[in-house]
Amino acid sequence: MAVVKRNKSKSVDVDESENKYSKGVEKVEFIGQRWLSQPLPDAEPTYNTWMYIVTTIAFITRFYKIWNPKEVVFDEVHFGKFASYYLERTYFFDVHPPFAKMMIAFIGFLVGYDGSFKFEEIGMPYDKNPAPYIAYRSFNALLGTLTVPIMFLTLKELNFKAITCAFAALLVAVDNAHVTETRLILLDAILIISIAASLCCYVRFYKEQLKAPFSTSWYIWLYATGLSLSFVISTKYVGVMTYVAIGIPVIVNLWQLLDIRTGLTLHTFARHFLRRLNGLVFAPFIVYLFWFWCHFSILINSGPGDAFMSQDFQETLNESALAKEAKQINYFDIVTFKHKDTEAYLHSHLLNYPLRYEDGRVSSNGQQVTGYVHEDKNNEWEILPVKELKSKIGQPVLQGEQIRLRHVSTDTYLLTHDVASPLYPTNEEVTTVSEEDANGERYQQTLFTLQPVNKKDNGRKIKSKMTSFRIFHVDTAVALWTHNDELLPDWGKSQQEVNGNKKVTSSENTWLVETIVNLDEARKIYYPKVIKTLPFISKWLEAQRLMFEHNNKLSSEHPFASEPYTWPGSLNGVSFWTDDEKKLQIFFIGNIIGWWFQVISLAVFVGLVCADLITRQRGYYALNEITREKIYGPLLFFFIGWCCHYFPFFLMGRQKFLHHYLPAHLIAALFSAALWEVIFSNTKTEDPSKDDKDAAYNTTAVVIHDKQLSLFFLIVSVAVVGFFIYFAPLVYGDISLTPEQVQSRKWFNLKLHFAK
Repeated sequence: MAVVKRNKSKSVDVDESENKYSKGVEKVEFIGQRWLSQPLPDAEPTYNTWMYIVTTIAFITRFYKIWNPKEVVFDEVHFGKFASYYLERTYFFDVHPPFAKMMIAFIGFLVGYDGSFKFEEIGMPYDKNPAPYIAYRSFNALLGTLTVPIMFLTLKELNFKAITCAFAALLVAVDNAHVTETRLILLDAILIISIAASLCCYVRFYKEQLKAPFSTSWYIWLYATGLSLSFVISTKYVGVMTYVAIGIPVIVNLWQLLDIRTGLTLHTFARHFLRRLNGLVFAPFIVYLFWFWCHFSILINSGPGDAFMSQDFQETLNESALAKEAKQINYFDIVTFKHKDTEAYLHSHLLNYPLRYEDGRVSSNGQQVTGYVHEDKNNEWEILPVKELKSKIGQPVLQGEQIRLRHVSTDTYLLTHDVASPLYPTNEEVTTVSEEDANGERYQQTLFTLQPVNKKDNGRKIKSKMTSFRIFHVDTAVALWTHNDELLPDWGKSQQEVNGNKKVTSSENTWLVETIVNLDEARKIYYPKVIKTLPFISKWLEAQRLMFEHNNKLSSEHPFASEPYTWPGSLNGVSFWTDDEKKLQIFFIGNIIGWWFQVISLAVFVGLVCADLITRQRGYYALNEITREKIYGPLLFFFIGWCCHYFPFFLMGRQKFLHHYLPAHLIAALFSAALWEVIFSNTKTEDPSKDDKDAAYNTTAVVIHDKQLSLFFLIVSVAVVGFFIYFAPLVYGDISLTPEQVQSRKWFNLKLHFAK
């Protein structure tokens, strides 16, 4: 946000005692030094009035019928559930950092909620499953409301007019996507207000930098910026984009301070550098670690997140009811295996694969091995040792140890071989063979290991319901996998296919031992486990690794996923909730008028900068100094911030949705309002003579055409508000639209329900 400009008459008086280092050297002027020191263009009451108006609008749009619908909506199934786990102190795993989820749970704690409802499915009614959903939603709605005045104050601090500040805030106050996202139990309200606060605090810090470095106020805004950044990255890892957006102007500013013309000694420059490093990196990182410390301190009971963690980590948790049922797996146990993703049992029956499949490919015509979602006698397998055991009783099966699996009902042995599977020709067919074949020439093909998900668990004991593993085929190096996206034809009883997946380490290959069928009475006795400890840093490193791994694996197709190139124009959206009986729906979509206005503004800015640079190369000075400072100061700052929050998504392989664009949209709202104030200003300067080009360069007079600017903002505002009202039934889900009314709202690629 800071670019050095030469000026022979003015300089930043950073330290009077150090002017001796720059005697006779041309001084530098920091961009914004003059216009940020000027009085506000409007009176303080005018700013207050506009801010109260736009904040009230934001409050109304977010709290209107906050109780509706009285059902679980979209990702409330996740974040409401996580809040319940916090309140029950039950360990869970999620790809996002804990800060925002703990804040939602804290609201539940304040209202005395016990976390009994787990938000299992979209559409579950809240009146039959008591949960403080209105308190949860109101918390997010309040944060969404407060984001609006923070935006207003950001532009005010940059000396923009009150109406400009109000217009920028209005673009978010009545944006359909922002309203929808910040009135439900989701994380984005916390994320967005933290990003807005980061921008606002940095602007205040920069202004203090121009006036009084190392003053109390300077430190306050430095650490306020760092704290806001820590809230961003402690909510979602996309917060790293905000770090980059703030980091770029910080680096530019430090580069300026290193310039000898500032009059700073290297010692003073080092102070600037170290204070920023501490305030913007080290201190926020400590805060980030603090939330994980709270996370691990609260979640002390075994829960659904255990299976993701190493055995060392699991041993630090108190046993849950599920953990109390977990038993050590021994050789000669008859067990059932359950696939973690689809919850289907490893199954076989007295039916064979057809000799030829529908596409003409030939199979082994062997006995079918499938995935079956119901309990059945044909789900039972006996675990047999490969090596000789000292005793047949009480010998534990260790992870990574070679075993064989006998299908109890048909007395056949599990086998995988180099024959294409029915539905995935690139994967291997899984079948069973008779005892004679299994102990003869096909013995090697019947060898498997229960391979640990975490390598350091190799050699450890396996417990039912708790220990995750891959059923790894030793001979061909594949792992057993089942899927429910496409089922077997009638010859396979429409059950799930099980095949040998060559992508061995895929998380989709994970299985558990669900039950031990032949468990004797002595093993049913419960012995409380000894709770062990693990250093915090070890827990944190393990959680971080798993969070990044699973985040990167979110690459499966989703009907409402979208690519980044569609976001700025809000070309498609996401269905959040439907009521088939009443023909109601909530559909997540941006305010298309406002979003396209931003696209136009971004394009105009790029053209304006290119034109200015080209004409100045030819000696034509079309813009005066203050105008250029605004273009290459706050406008460039916001433009870079928008780029940092948008373009990195093109590099990501994971699932992407329209809500990922909301931080970029917020910054683009600030940018767009500021841009049009500059455009509606008197930007011309005197035509410089050949001998005095600096005369034009230093012209500072800027006159804003208030009437034209106000009329322009009014026209756009009416269009933006009109769109919000027209699409409001899709925001609040409170009005049943006729098929014709739904059809009239199917702009671009919107896949709305009840259009027929």
